[in-house]
Amino acid sequence: MPYQLAVRGGASVPAGKIVAVAKNYEDHRREMAATQGSGAAWGSGAPGDVTPPADPVVFLKPASCLVGDGGAIRIPEGLANVHWETELAVVLGARLKDASEEEAMRAVLGYAVFLDMTARDLQAEAKKAGMPWTLSKGLDTFGPVSEVVPAALCPPWDEMRLKLVVNGEMRQEARCGDMIHRVPKLLAYLSRHMTLDPGDIVATGTPAGVGPCKPGDTLEASLPGVVTLRVRVEG
Repeated sequence: MPYQLAVRGGASVPAGKIVAVAKNYEDHRREMAATQGSGAAWGSGAPGDVTPPADPVVFLKPASCLVGDGGAIRIPEGLANVHWETELAVVLGARLKDASEEEAMRAVLGYAVFLDMTARDLQAEAKKAGMPWTLSKGLDTFGPVSEVVPAALCPPWDEMRLKLVVNGEMRQEARCGDMIHRVPKLLAYLSRHMTLDPGDIVATGTPAGVGPCKPGDTLEASLPGVVTLRVRVEG
């Protein structure tokens, strides 16, 4: 049965595909580029990554990775470097195909906070071999997501902020408006290349401050004043 996205004040909706965007905050793009050739155990930056991407960099995560508020991220045995990435998630309420930016924004059901968990060791190995790194992003429980807050109850997307607190310590904080490719552009761009359906989630990228978690950690991600997501990490 498809994962059911909780919607504040309304009926849940079945989750569709998760379309995620990489390198969409300049500080994080620089953060990852700096790991290339640095000897870092989780170095997974791309060689020659010196400028912001001209077009959105897109990958997919399966809906089977989703877990809700109060749930657990489970790190499989043998993985040593699982990182958090806190993101604004845009949830679609209508079908989009070849949409303008204005049409795309009218199709938004609401917003959530999302954790794009990433197995950096798997990602780095795949990138080094020139292979896809879907597995590093798509493991079960590697997509914690909050309830969806209807767009009418939220501030404009670019006025919201992202925040992550790990074990009581601030680890990520940024303005959603600092994205390289902004939400209207992302939705319109995606709709030209793939149909977006109701329940699809667009995860819009993470700012700097990604880092490793371990069993026993507690992660609290939020769009302050809008919604909060709390999950624990298990081995």
